[in-house]
Amino acid sequence: MKAINIITLILLIVGGLNWGLVGLFQFDLVAALFGAGSGLSRLVYVLVGLSALWQLVPLSRAMSGDTHVHR
Repeated sequence: MKAINIITLILLIVGGLNWGLVGLFQFDLVAALFGAGSGLSRLVYVLVGLSALWQLVPLSRAMSGDTHVHR
């Protein structure tokens, strides 16, 4: 479970940095690297979205005070 949390956090950081670049400079790094509208770009966007959904679980546990880590 720890590995998937690290992977999803990295993807969320990548997504956040990409949105920061879009907002500040109108530059989409993912589209620049993989091609605008390409399958790889779409895959990265989907993985970032799924990562956000995955991270709702630890957030809800933290908000409820359940800090017990399940392995």
